[in-house]
Amino acid sequence: MTSPIPRCAFVPLLMAALLSSCATVSPESRLRNRLMEAGLSPRMARCMAGKMVDRLSLSQLRNLQSLASLRKTDMGEVTLDHFLHKIRALEDPEIFLVTSKAAVSCSF
Repeated sequence: MTSPIPRCAFVPLLMAALLSSCATVSPESRLRNRLMEAGLSPRMARCMAGKMVDRLSLSQLRNLQSLASLRKTDMGEVTLDHFLHKIRALEDPEIFLVTSKAAVSCSF
C-alpha cells in the first residue's frame, strides 16, 4: 500500500502556478486596465489597447501608466479631448500620434 502524498508537497507547486499566472498578464491587458483607470470606457479602452500595444515601446507603455491620475481628479468617464490633452502633456509625439489614431478609429 502506498502512502498518500503530504499536502505540504503541493504548496510549492501551487505557489509556482500562481506566480507564473501573474507573470503572464499581457501588455495589452495591462494597457487596457490603465486606460480604464484613466477614465475611458471599457469598450474604448479594449479597442484602443489592441491598436496601441504593438506600436509603442515598453518605455512608452510605462509612460502611459501616469495617466491613472486622471481618474483621481475627474469623476466619471474622461472626455476624449481631455484624455488626448493629457497624452500630449507626456511630450512624446509618437505616443500622441498612436493614441490619437487609436482613439479616432475606435470612436466609430
